[in-house]
Amino acid sequence: MAENSREKKNAEFERLQEIMRRLRAPGGCPWDREQTLESLRPYIIEEAYELVEAIEKREEKGIVEECGDLLLQVFFIAQIARETGAFDMGDILQGVSDKLERRHPHVFGEVRVDSSDEVSVNWERIKAEERAEKGTSSSGEEERKSMLGGIPRSMPSLLRSFEMQRRAAKVGFDWPKGDCTPVLEKVKEEMAEIQEVLARDPENSEELENEMGDLLFAVVNLGRHLGVNSELALQKGCMKFLRRFSAVEREVNEGSRSWESYSLEELDAFWEEAKKREGKTETIQ
Repeated sequence: MAENSREKKNAEFERLQEIMRRLRAPGGCPWDREQTLESLRPYIIEEAYELVEAIEKREEKGIVEECGDLLLQVFFIAQIARETGAFDMGDILQGVSDKLERRHPHVFGEVRVDSSDEVSVNWERIKAEERAEKGTSSSGEEERKSMLGGIPRSMPSLLRSFEMQRRAAKVGFDWPKGDCTPVLEKVKEEMAEIQEVLARDPENSEELENEMGDLLFAVVNLGRHLGVNSELALQKGCMKFLRRFSAVEREVNEGSRSWESYSLEELDAFWEEAKKREGKTETIQ
């Protein structure tokens, strides 16, 4: 059974590669043939988020489907690169296998560890060594050598700030674990600085932007200390707003009045009713 299963997986792997080859070949799909590594970027991000959403909803079929959609992007990239002779799927697989073995010396080597924290420390050390071996990046020598080097600037800002804070914490640049008081105070401090700017010069958009950045960075840090990933938390917040605002829309659309005729207090009452209904649903579940 195991052997047959492996043969099936190998067959499906080859089948997907062949499908991508035909789609990109002369006489294939015009849209697929037009794509480049650059044009695929938004689809890669979109598919990654859709997979995260399926996982949050605990939809097994959805997870399988979204895994496939994300994997398709990797096969797409491999086919485009193969056509130019840059690399192919074999290079991708070899690279990730080599990396996993290299970054797990406690499994594939002689290193001994006693906890997941030690594993994490080793992982970051090995990553830093890898960055140093790659040579100067487009970001410059200083960033390459930094503990914070290699974090993509194109990464969503909440995720990027979370990763920067996490790496800094690895070398002790962090507030003590278990006490969120100083982190909360930092958030309050950043809020106060925004209030100061508003009182002094409410039209100073550049300064307000800087202070808002500091506040958001502090909030991400608070989430990290609470064990909350701010990117995922904000996604849930957006979905919550979508559900509740949709409920407000239904109330308005089912009525005989226009949006403009409703006061903010009336719309807020619809909002609060939607919150109550959500609370009852969660209790029943």
